[in-house]
Amino acid sequence: MRAHLGDRLVIQSPATGATRREGEIVGLRHEDGTPPYDVRWSDTDEVTLVFPGADARVRRLEHPEHPPGAAPPLSGPGTDVPGAEAAGGGAPGTAAGAVPGAPGPGGPPGPGGIGARLAAARERQGLTRVTVAGRAAMAPEYLAYLEERPADPGPGALARLAGALGTSVEALRGGGTDLPPGQGRALLRPRLRELGTDECRARLSTHGVGRVAVTTPDGPAVVPVNYEVIDDRIAFRSAPGSVPAAAAGTEVAFEVDHLDETASRGWSVLVVGPARHVTEPGAVRRLAEGAHTRPWAGGEREMWVSIRPRRITGRRIDPAGE
Repeated sequence: MRAHLGDRLVIQSPATGATRREGEIVGLRHEDGTPPYDVRWSDTDEVTLVFPGADARVRRLEHPEHPPGAAPPLSGPGTDVPGAEAAGGGAPGTAAGAVPGAPGPGGPPGPGGIGARLAAARERQGLTRVTVAGRAAMAPEYLAYLEERPADPGPGALARLAGALGTSVEALRGGGTDLPPGQGRALLRPRLRELGTDECRARLSTHGVGRVAVTTPDGPAVVPVNYEVIDDRIAFRSAPGSVPAAAAGTEVAFEVDHLDETASRGWSVLVVGPARHVTEPGAVRRLAEGAHTRPWAGGEREMWVSIRPRRITGRRIDPAGE
């Protein structure tokens, strides 16, 4: 069996009294048009993942842009997969393994795709797919599909994933990527507390994106950099003559923070200390080998700057009483 997007899937068992079901194929899982399919049923407007049985047939629509024999386009599914149930009206031989859901509204996902943001949010917290899928009441295989393919999950699935990852649906869809953080409402009863040195060091972790404050001929400047924590030193790569490179040989401030837009809470850690240009070949090689990522800004940035923390402080905002 092969189908194109927009074709009709008809299920009608020869059994006496069996109910006929018909729906539009709105998603393909394989480039050659073979099952399974995402089908929007005419009687319920519900989208389900369908593995057609012997009682199913495809009613082909005209597709001028796809001549006979051509492979249909691949389309990411919009299904929510908390479990499995029959989708053929209960008749013998009907499609099995159907799972309810619906395509997410609000247009296409933002830059990077939902899958990339799902994977990034999960990996930042050190969570496995099994853990996140369990929290979101869905199959780990479906979460893997969402992370690896250009899918657009339904609103229910996306809401559960946001809850499982402690973020928002808007964040997973890429909304607000061009807006500054922290535009949500403040907590009703916030509590601001100081972080201890050990907790500050733990939140610095081993790498990420932070901001370094330097003095330039044009005045103070604060710029974001990809950083590493190696041997209790904060290190980042830059290019000679750039603003971050001006940190070398001066006393600088370095800041890392995280905001939970959904819960209106967050933390920040500030490091103050001298910075220097790392020139020893062995030290440079060790920094390069231990780096978790290339600088997001791209280009040739092979100048390493190291900051020795002299003072570390931090603060956190939480709901009062927590």
